[in-house]
Amino acid sequence: MKLLPGLLAVCLLLTGCGGLPYPREMGDMALLRTMGVDREARGLTVTVSTGLRARGLQGETEEPLVLSAARPSLDGACLAMQGQSDSYVYFGYVDQLLLGEELARESVLPALDYFARDRELGLGARLWVVRGTRAETAVRAGEERGVDQRLETLRTDGEMGAALLSRTAGEVYADLLERGSAYVPALSPAGEGSAALEERGYAVLRGERLVGFLDGEAARGLELLVSQPELDVIEAELEENRAAVRVTGARTVCRLASGGEESVELSLVCRVSAQLSEYDRPLDAGERERVTAMLEARESARIQAALEQLQGWGTDCAGLGPRGALISPGLWQRTADRWPQAFAQAEVRVQVRVSLHT
Repeated sequence: MKLLPGLLAVCLLLTGCGGLPYPREMGDMALLRTMGVDREARGLTVTVSTGLRARGLQGETEEPLVLSAARPSLDGACLAMQGQSDSYVYFGYVDQLLLGEELARESVLPALDYFARDRELGLGARLWVVRGTRAETAVRAGEERGVDQRLETLRTDGEMGAALLSRTAGEVYADLLERGSAYVPALSPAGEGSAALEERGYAVLRGERLVGFLDGEAARGLELLVSQPELDVIEAELEENRAAVRVTGARTVCRLASGGEESVELSLVCRVSAQLSEYDRPLDAGERERVTAMLEARESARIQAALEQLQGWGTDCAGLGPRGALISPGLWQRTADRWPQAFAQAEVRVQVRVSLHT
């Protein structure tokens, strides 16, 4: 006798042979939010945190659950944590991935590969490099409140903000596979104060390894290169006046040109929008020119600082070459295969143009 397909499916479910996951109550699950991965001599250490957990019906919370396991593989470490909690450890809510500096200097690809393949994890998680210490230390830095809320305040999602540019594991993974370099926001545990973590510029990856960090003005220069400046204010002291100017946006256009033989010239034009937010009295024409010149000089110096380091590493993590290819496709076709070397030796011209609005 043949069973109809629908009846067969019902029979399989009733006998426990179905392919559906075992149902669980949310209260029986430990929903992880943050994962840190560190390199060990003979494997990896994975540290995870749930963040603050809800308890009861009155909005009470309890401390985060933090688990850690060391194994030769990521999969083994994640599986080992199932036996460390009375609740089912669920990785499907992990939206923050922290990589220790030692691991990043060796290779970030194993962690990104695992997030791409695992059925619960995904490449939508926000990626960070923990500078100067282990990712485990950063995950545990939040103590009774956890670090997930602090990580949310440190990212800007590409909008104007006062922290770091946010990058997902998928964005970094794609950059590494497509152009061989990428930038990742960096952080470290805070020394004093209420904040568990503090921003530490950007980690620069070449191939699959960390080659260095962009700090301070160079970090701000990278943000200008990728047309995503942070919320920033310049305060100008004039002879009989003062002005506070807020940077509201920037767009950098790249052009490639042949420099003779096999050399390449790179021209960058960065158009910055700024808003005059405070002053003692309305600025006259001369004062506006001086403020504009000050802002152009500062933003140009920031771009130059970033380029100096990036060219020293032969690492175009801002994608200047591919963006220049849109205007000079023929030259890019002849240069793409050797772009890291060409970028390192390229003569770069930078021009900043500021539009100052009242």
